[in-house]
Amino acid sequence: MENVQTILRFFTNQKNTIGYSLMALLTVGGERIFSMFSFQCPCNYEQNFAYGLLFLLGPGLVLLVLGLLFSTKLWRLYTGCCLNPRKLCPRGNCFNCLRVLSSIFSGACVAPIMWLCVALLNGTFYECAVSGLEDTFVVDMFCKNKTLKCTEELARVPCGKSNLPGDDSQELLLMLRSQSQMLGWCIIIISALIGLFGTCYTNCRSQVSYMQLTFWKRYIEKENEQFDTYVLDYASRLAERNLKSFFENCKPEKFPFPNHRAWEEISELYTFTNSEQYYSTLQRYVERDGRDYSPEEKLVVMDVEQPQTRA
Repeated sequence: MENVQTILRFFTNQKNTIGYSLMALLTVGGERIFSMFSFQCPCNYEQNFAYGLLFLLGPGLVLLVLGLLFSTKLWRLYTGCCLNPRKLCPRGNCFNCLRVLSSIFSGACVAPIMWLCVALLNGTFYECAVSGLEDTFVVDMFCKNKTLKCTEELARVPCGKSNLPGDDSQELLLMLRSQSQMLGWCIIIISALIGLFGTCYTNCRSQVSYMQLTFWKRYIEKENEQFDTYVLDYASRLAERNLKSFFENCKPEKFPFPNHRAWEEISELYTFTNSEQYYSTLQRYVERDGRDYSPEEKLVVMDVEQPQTRA
């Protein structure tokens, strides 16, 4: 039993690493599926660039949108901002809002960058896209000191249908593939350096020690887990109470429920200060002085426009 708990504890502590590894495997698998079963380069100057660029950047853009769509931090920040724009800068701290937005965006960019790197390392999409460019610089790069036929047949090289000699066609294909792979490795190196410098800067600017920061992260994870569990149980009991009142045609039992202001306060962006030993907006709310403990249950009444009576 202890061995099982040790294994579970290891997977729990390394869930971010495991998640990123699984994301990388899915990205590689998705790229291979696209390359083998869906991608068919047109091999002409009119369509190569647009077609190859769409397969190179399109899935990455979709992954970016999905990453933002499933970001809890984004919706926690954005919900209600149309009605109350000041929620974007709570307590006048716009820097914290920008920091959270950059954190959200950087987290959502992980999957698109993985896709772009894998696609560039494979080279299929890049070969098709670049071979369709009629730019003078690109043509001179690949067809320098070659015949005019190289320029005319460059778009057919990725398909292996060019009328160039085999050695020339293979040379052009290797040039395209090497450029794609070098670009992929450049993106990997730049992303790694940005991640390193970003982590160093964040830790350097941290107002708490490493051990306290570790505790803070663990607390936030446990609070979110317990919140989801408690919300599910509480919502089930509330639904059961309402259904019982409806079907048995009886007065509903008293049911304590947080008011609207309480929900607003625990949904704010949290800013750590040395003067307060709190680790979340929920903890700050439940421990504050002068908190109203009176249970209130308010009925939500929707305003319905009454039809005008005719004279």
